[in-house]
Amino acid sequence: MTAVSSRERYRDVLLTFLTLGLTSFGGPIAHLGYFHAELVRRRGWLSDTAYAELVALCQFLPGPASSQVGFALGMVRGGGVMGGVLAWVGFTLPSALALLALALVAGSLEGPLASGVIHALKLVAVAVVAQAIWGMARTLCPDRRRAGLALLAMLGLALAQSAWTQVGVIAMGAVLGSLLCRDDSAALVRQQAGAAGLSLPVSTRLARACLITFFALLIALPLLASGSLVDIFYRAGALVFGGGHVVLPLLEASTVETGRIAADTFLTGYGAAQAVPGPLFTFAAWLGAGMAQVGGDSAVLGAIIALLSLFLPGILLLIGVAPLWGRLRARPAARAALAGANAAVVGVLGMALYDPLWTTSVLSHLDVVIALAAFIALTRFALAPWKLVLAMVILGAVRGVM
Repeated sequence: MTAVSSRERYRDVLLTFLTLGLTSFGGPIAHLGYFHAELVRRRGWLSDTAYAELVALCQFLPGPASSQVGFALGMVRGGGVMGGVLAWVGFTLPSALALLALALVAGSLEGPLASGVIHALKLVAVAVVAQAIWGMARTLCPDRRRAGLALLAMLGLALAQSAWTQVGVIAMGAVLGSLLCRDDSAALVRQQAGAAGLSLPVSTRLARACLITFFALLIALPLLASGSLVDIFYRAGALVFGGGHVVLPLLEASTVETGRIAADTFLTGYGAAQAVPGPLFTFAAWLGAGMAQVGGDSAVLGAIIALLSLFLPGILLLIGVAPLWGRLRARPAARAALAGANAAVVGVLGMALYDPLWTTSVLSHLDVVIALAAFIALTRFALAPWKLVLAMVILGAVRGVM
């Protein structure tokens, strides 16, 4: 790769994820749908098989799953960690700046116009995730056994909704896949020959350094800087599975219950985080700014420290396990297990499409029509997701003021 081509790839990664960071509403599950639609289907950065493996890997790791997936996609396109960093900056910066600005002026989104726009963007998320599931199911659940594994994963989540259940059903899919999909090993090899599996450009030395750093910080921060912004947010990012909404109880316990920030301020920031695009983990920018202001420190510096501390552990773990993942998936038994895990990922996304996306977004017969029309625009007319977002913002504004 020449220096010029590296710059072009870096620019492509940054601009692509900056666009996604400005238009990807709807939370982590919706973000996975946006990534699939734009980067797998439209741009071909990864195959469906590799993307499902990446989603499965990030679901197993603590941290913000959608941001970890985005970081990995940036590494693939950019040829290394710098591509991942640029992807993270592009995807995270818009919402982080928006929440920091709101924290500085103590503003909030209110009124019928804002409500209409936010509701329309939730309907976009429904359509985008449905499109992702439709495409992934055809590739990753081509037979009865894998389709059955996807349905079994949905059943498990229907019976017990939690972040640990998501990890559990993917693990279950891997175990059952290793038993049920062994007879399909030749077909799996042919499938992966036509659609390459996941391969992240990370050296063993860098991976080892990241794993050491992750555990060193996890042990040292409570001893050396207990109660600091770095300690609070790093521990939350290191110990949360499922990302997004799951991190909120951890943050509330270490901020509101300790008196570091008022409950009303916490809830106002949480509401604002729902109204901006990008990862929900940028809620850390709001909290960091508010906590710094309470202590008489710089709000901007507090936001930066909290934001970096919350995202850092998940990124360190992703880089740290990347080489191990590549060696694991090269084994025939592991390929069968991955087939089962990939099918379970389809089930996880399918259940998430219903709850929370459908249950919190589709509230009327008109919403059903709008979501279906958006789905058709994406699947039959190949409309770019950002164009759909723009159209739905206008529609939502009109509905809000009527």
